[in-house]
Amino acid sequence: MDSKSVEDMIEASSGVHFSGFHMDGLEPRNTEVAQPTMSAAEEMHKQPFVIENENSRGYTGVAGGAASGKTTVCDMIIQQLHDQRVVLVNQDSFYHDLTEEELTRVHEYNFDHPDAFNTEKLLCAMENLRHGQAVDIPNYDFKSYKNNVFPHRRVNPSDVIILEGILIFHDPRVRELMNMKIFVDTDADVRLARRIRRDTVEKGRDIATVLDQPAFDDFILPTKKYADIIIPRGGDNHVAVDLIVQHIRTKLGQHDMCKIYPNLYVIQSTFQVVEHGLGHLPFTEKQVTTPTGSVYTGVDFCKRLCGVSVIRSGESMENALRACCKGIKIGKILIHREGDNGQQLIYEKLPQDISDRHVLLLDPILGTGNSAVQAISLLISKGVPESNIIFLNLISAPQGVHVVCKRFPRIKIVTSEIEIGLNEDFRVIPGMGEFGDRYFGTDDDDQLVVAATQ
Repeated sequence: MDSKSVEDMIEASSGVHFSGFHMDGLEPRNTEVAQPTMSAAEEMHKQPFVIENENSRGYTGVAGGAASGKTTVCDMIIQQLHDQRVVLVNQDSFYHDLTEEELTRVHEYNFDHPDAFNTEKLLCAMENLRHGQAVDIPNYDFKSYKNNVFPHRRVNPSDVIILEGILIFHDPRVRELMNMKIFVDTDADVRLARRIRRDTVEKGRDIATVLDQPAFDDFILPTKKYADIIIPRGGDNHVAVDLIVQHIRTKLGQHDMCKIYPNLYVIQSTFQVVEHGLGHLPFTEKQVTTPTGSVYTGVDFCKRLCGVSVIRSGESMENALRACCKGIKIGKILIHREGDNGQQLIYEKLPQDISDRHVLLLDPILGTGNSAVQAISLLISKGVPESNIIFLNLISAPQGVHVVCKRFPRIKIVTSEIEIGLNEDFRVIPGMGEFGDRYFGTDDDDQLVVAATQ
């Protein structure tokens, strides 16, 4: 661990291609993928991992919508990555507004044609996201055929960007942005049946208009050759989705221990542990309008939550949690620790309804794991399901990770650093000493670090 101050840690509290697999029988393919070029300055900035997901569903041919299971595949990827490091951008948002003349003969308009999309606007949005800038994505109205009826959706930059669309492979400029290109392949009859059901109900189109869309054979199918991965059967192909998710995790630089324990999450090159931990909670997207009139896309948690800090070092993380979740209830646990033995529960004060909440357990250092086991065991004895506990810490020793993950395989551990190990005094090395003393300014030496959390 370097000499980064406690203040830095609390306050803050690559485009590699995947080519050569056909996910039906894992047959090798020799797909060539263009390597995007970037300046030296861009190389220094961490680039997001961009996934392009094109679909052989009815919406792109004679079927329509999410008919091949493309949306299901995207949802499964997002769910398995389970944090807010992944965002979804839909090509459907970038349809052109129809002119008055086009509206008079909308039944003749081909929404599956490349010219139906504003590709320039899509490219601009993707470039902004790649360079760490938030973008406002239109919400296209399929009843009025305009993109200014509903408020735009604010999409913040993220480590993983999934671009979903029917003609994403058609423009070479869009293709070159991608690190991974996925083609969801589904039987034509299935696509057609799904498209009729979706477009007639959700988009108000008549059956004749749905059937008269020849774009699949003309524009979509020829782009299948650009795919790095072909997924037959869409969301039913769990093996393919699992392999894709594992590949993304690998490219994001997951720690080796994450390969052993799927419930361990190591944040790379950042110490935003609290925000990352919140991303593991079940949530739905919610947009709010700020006092300045801006539209912000946030999350609305599906179940109540609370924090529990392990006194006293865990209290250093409380301000960061309150900054993210105003008014959150925070319980306390005091455990006497003496070396590797003598773990004793001294004090606990927890919300009475804690069994109905998701719990963020706060302790910046995971050493031997014994105190963590004591705290987690207490929460479980109070009725908190193991799967509802997220353990947040800044620095972990491998020994503690092994102890906690083996004992509680259904909790999640979110940490920012896994160190070398423990010394003879059971302190994490290289570590940073006694975290509580350094944070509260009560250590014995003259080099005190004062942390001011926001």
